Amino acid sequence: MAQPNKNHNKEINSELSIQISLSGLSFCVLQSNTVTYLKSFNFNKKLNPLEVLDYLINVFNTETNLQEASFSSINVIHDNELSTLVPKPLFEEDCLADYLKFNSKILKSDFITYDDIVLNDSVNVYVPYININNFIYEKFGAFTFKHVSTILIEEILLLEKNTNIPKAYLNVNKNHFEIIVTQKGKLLLYNTFDYTTKEDFIYYILFTTEQLKLNPETLSLVFIGDIDKNDDLYQIAYKYIRNVSFGNRNDNYKYHESPKYGYSDFTLIKSF
Repeated sequence: MAQPNKNHNKEINSELSIQISLSGLSFCVLQSNTVTYLKSFNFNKKLNPLEVLDYLINVFNTETNLQEASFSSINVIHDNELSTLVPKPLFEEDCLADYLKFNSKILKSDFITYDDIVLNDSVNVYVPYININNFIYEKFGAFTFKHVSTILIEEILLLEKNTNIPKAYLNVNKNHFEIIVTQKGKLLLYNTFDYTTKEDFIYYILFTTEQLKLNPETLSLVFIGDIDKNDDLYQIAYKYIRNVSFGNRNDNYKYHESPKYGYSDFTLIKSF
């Protein structure tokens, strides 16, 4: 989804991606195939969209890398649970609220939009943070925005297009994770879960495998995002799932400061 252009003058080959959630903000600047700035701001608690906007404004006012740069393009990634997938043949643009209301708590005032996922012949219907969009438009003009699950599904389907065995990708964040299950190059499931303990975490994984009738002995579980081998989440997953590994962004960017891991900041960096 792209906002209309306001014809702002921009430097060539300098792109900014911003990932927005109620738990934190992440920023990435890409210039001539080099990531020149990569930084995340985690909140101590979940904020509301108005508080997130205040935080975002403060970041733009205090971070030198974001103040001095002009950007040829802006990508905004909306990271929330307010999304649902609809098969393209069944999709009707006039029914956006109807698709969402069955599995998300939405308000009559919510702005609802959608992303096309060509690889899956589906449409991702979601609620973006419209106050964030308005601010970005006023500050920069033209920009593109997507839901975080759109990027995850597109990128993982590309990675797994020639893989026959079932795989479950977990994109781990501070208070929630997304799960994408594929088999034979097709999407079996996408969902997002909030968690507070490692027991919550493994419960949702095992519940998902049970519902899909997948065997924990043969399923391949792949972690991306904010997790490593020393993490309690990894340890408990390894206890119950035989095949556990870490993914890879498979990007060829140069970095002024490398990401924490080869699989971290997956959606942020893959948004370019």
